[in-house]
Amino acid sequence: SYSFCTLLYFNMRSALGLLLTAIGCQASDKPHLLYILVDDYGWADAGWHRPEGYKEIQTPTFDKLIEEGIELDRHYVFKFCSPTRSAVQSGRNPIHVNVLNLDPDYLNPNDPVSGYSAVPRNMTGMAEQIKKASYTTHMYGKWDAGMATPQHTPNGRGYDNSLFYFHHENDYWTSLVSGCNGTRIVDLYGDKSPAYGLNNSRTCSQQQQQENCTYEDTLFASRVMKAVDTWKEEDPPLFIFWAPHIVHEPLQVPQPYVDKFAFINDPPRQMYHAMVNFIDTAVGNVTDLLRQKGMWNNTLLVLHADNGGPIYRSGSAGANNYPLKGGKMSNWEGGIRVNAFVSGGYLPEQVRGTKKEGYICGWDWYTTLSHVAGVTPVDEKAALAHLPDIDGMNMWPYLSGQTDTSPRTQIPIGDSQGEATVVGGLIQNEYKILVGTLSMAGWTGLTWPNKTSSWNPSTTVQHCGNTSATGCLFNIMEDPGEHNNLAASHPDLFNSMLTNLSRVSTFSPNRGPVDPRACELALETGFWVPFAHLD
Repeated sequence: SYSFCTLLYFNMRSALGLLLTAIGCQASDKPHLLYILVDDYGWADAGWHRPEGYKEIQTPTFDKLIEEGIELDRHYVFKFCSPTRSAVQSGRNPIHVNVLNLDPDYLNPNDPVSGYSAVPRNMTGMAEQIKKASYTTHMYGKWDAGMATPQHTPNGRGYDNSLFYFHHENDYWTSLVSGCNGTRIVDLYGDKSPAYGLNNSRTCSQQQQQENCTYEDTLFASRVMKAVDTWKEEDPPLFIFWAPHIVHEPLQVPQPYVDKFAFINDPPRQMYHAMVNFIDTAVGNVTDLLRQKGMWNNTLLVLHADNGGPIYRSGSAGANNYPLKGGKMSNWEGGIRVNAFVSGGYLPEQVRGTKKEGYICGWDWYTTLSHVAGVTPVDEKAALAHLPDIDGMNMWPYLSGQTDTSPRTQIPIGDSQGEATVVGGLIQNEYKILVGTLSMAGWTGLTWPNKTSSWNPSTTVQHCGNTSATGCLFNIMEDPGEHNNLAASHPDLFNSMLTNLSRVSTFSPNRGPVDPRACELALETGFWVPFAHLD
């Protein structure tokens, strides 16, 4: 059921609809929130970044959702996994939460607040905020945002229901991760305990896909489907955070998808595109179910990648970011500007089928979805522990058409030196400055990887210095491929941005060494589990 204001909002045209929003008319039924974070998804591996009819990329669901929604053309994240996921869950720029891709078994006993991998213990999670608005919260897929204590798990961060793995990756068929003196340990956890019985036999593999072997992303997708299928009108609204393993390595997928792309003669590219098609199909199954149950018109869907596609090791990871420079592990556009869109019937009609080119960051969704849910996100727990405040901005006025411009005009770009947090660049209006030595300093072609290219992006580096003569400055609006370095020809602008970069604060706790208790418990239980239980 909808309030009078909501019916007006969805049925009246732009001017009146915006006026109603401005004076505070809101739905009596809060929207369902479906947040999909796709892993290692390359810019050129999205159907909407390819010509119509391009056979190698088959993302019909994503393409349709963009036609019905908003393409987010300038969406930024960190250059690799755990920092982006830490940022999303905490609402902070990675420089204020975590810029390291540590395994989850680090611990500094001298710092019970921040002395762990990923998100400090006393930061309030996104799901904790949204639960304040009486949502039922779900998390399925890759976590990679902490493991040390129960508070670091999805359940500890506010998710009522969860099934996930802790590490950067595991095997899609066995859920195994190496790490304990060469012993492989199962990484699959549900709610408050290991997911006993849900992991496959160790005989399951890409080559041995027996009838009783469940592909990991099938397992996660089925939990998402169940959450939607069992929802009833009298139930609280749903917040589902779905973080598929796809398209991260290892390159594994059910054989029918491999066969579908048999016309591709490069094995990594074939597997990668098959995996993209798998998750596109899985998302389609969920959105079809939402439509069938009459929930779609009151759903807001957000989808983006956690970083650019991995082009390292001569393309063995299968991704392509053409025409952007670089990829995962680098601060070039190909590493941090990612595929993204929003869709769903909750979007006002006048913004559907549009493209937004204003800046949005992964950590803005914490604040944006909180506001959509009816909560003003304040992190009192973090403030009491003297931790950095939330950085996310509310993008809903921009997305809903209340304003034509994004509130974000500046993006500090995180990096690290050893285990210290540093600022590796700055986007300010249409310009971008980078500092340091950057790998992946080049461009792939239209078809990448391929058997004829021997280029290894991992060994192609470029140094960006601290003077206009040696620095790196680009107009990323006019030159999104970062071909034309403007530092020497615009010294005043370069020096001004370098000064602004130097003024950005950072958060750099000592996260300690690997704690042996993690492996001790893992070897004892056969599963990765929290290992530092604190009062």
